[in-house]
Amino acid sequence: MNSTKERLKERVKELTCLHEVSSIIVNADYDMLETSLEAIVKCLQRAWQFNEETEVLLTHEAYRITTRGYRSDMTCLRSDIKVFNKKEGFIEVGYPSGKYGLSDFLAEEQTLLDNVSLAVGNLFERKQIRDRETEIKRQMMRTDRLHILGEITAGIAHELNTPLANILGFAELLKDSLTDKAAISDLEKIMENAIFSREIVKKLMFFACEIPQEMKKIELNPLVDNVLNLLQPSINNKNIQLKKSFSHDNILIKADTVQLTQVFFNLIMNAIYYSPQGGQITVDINQRPGIIQIKIMDEGEGIDSKNEDKIFEPFFTTKPLGEGSGLGLSVVHGIVSGHKGTITHEPNSPRGTIFTIDFPKP
Repeated sequence: MNSTKERLKERVKELTCLHEVSSIIVNADYDMLETSLEAIVKCLQRAWQFNEETEVLLTHEAYRITTRGYRSDMTCLRSDIKVFNKKEGFIEVGYPSGKYGLSDFLAEEQTLLDNVSLAVGNLFERKQIRDRETEIKRQMMRTDRLHILGEITAGIAHELNTPLANILGFAELLKDSLTDKAAISDLEKIMENAIFSREIVKKLMFFACEIPQEMKKIELNPLVDNVLNLLQPSINNKNIQLKKSFSHDNILIKADTVQLTQVFFNLIMNAIYYSPQGGQITVDINQRPGIIQIKIMDEGEGIDSKNEDKIFEPFFTTKPLGEGSGLGLSVVHGIVSGHKGTITHEPNSPRGTIFTIDFPKP
C-alpha cells in the first residue's frame, strides 16, 4: 500500500470502526449482550485492508462469536480481552493462511484491534458492575422486606400467645369435669389444634428473633449427631444414604443450643423430604480461619429459579397444602442472622440443592 490515497482510506476505515464500536458499546443492552458483540465483530471485519477475506473470532468466558468463514488455521492478529486486569477472552482477526502472511497486516490494524479489545473489556466490566449493583439492591430490598415481616410477625405472635394459653388452660379444666367420651374426644381435638397453633406462634417468634437466646460455647459435632439420630427413622424410610464429614473432632461454636438444633433439624428434614428414594444427603462441617462453615446437600429437584428469592420468606412453601407451614426456612434464616451468620443456597451437581451456613468462630 504505497499511495497516500490508499493509506488515507485505511485510516478512515479504522476510525469509522472505532466510532461504530464506541456507539455499539454506549447503547448496549446488558441483557442482550451477544447482539452487541456480533455487531462489533462485523465492524472489525469491515475495517481490515482486505476486508472481503477477513474473518473474526471473539471469545469470552460466556460467549463465542465468529464470522461465517472463520477457521482455526487462519493467519491471525490477536488481542486479549481483559476484565479488571484478568484475561477472560480474546479477539482474533485473520486472513486465509495459504494466501496471506503476518506481513500483510498493517501496524495500525494491531493498534485498532488492541483498542477494540480494551473497549470490549470495559463493556464486560460495566456489565459486572451493573450486575453487582442489581444483586446488592435485590438483597437490600429482601432484607427490608424480611425486617418488616419480622416486626409484624412478632406483634402477631405476642397477641396470639395469651388467647392460646387461655384456650389450653380452660380446655384442660373442662376435660377434667366431663364424662361423655365423645365430648372428651372433641375437646382433645381442640387442644391438639391449639397446641399446633402454639407451635406456629413459636416459629413466628423464632423468625422474629423474639425468643431470648442462651448463648454459650457448645460442641457442634455431637449436636449434629443428635439431630441425625432423631431423624434416622425418616432417613431409613426413604433408604437415603447419609454422608457426614467433620473437618475437626472438636468444633466449638458460640450459639443457643435449642435454636441451633432447630436450624439443623429444619434443613435436614427438608433435605429428606425433597430427596428421592435411595438418594444421598451430605452434611459437611468445616472449620476454617475465622468461620465455621456448614453445608447440607441433597439430590432432590432443586429450587426453581422463580422461587430463589422467596424461600426464606415466611409462609412461602412448595409443599402440598397441609404438609408445611412455610415457616421452616424463615425460622432458619432468622436464627442464623441472630447468630451473626449468613445462609445461602446454590444448585447441587448434577441435581439438588446445597445450603451453606457461615458462622463466625468464637
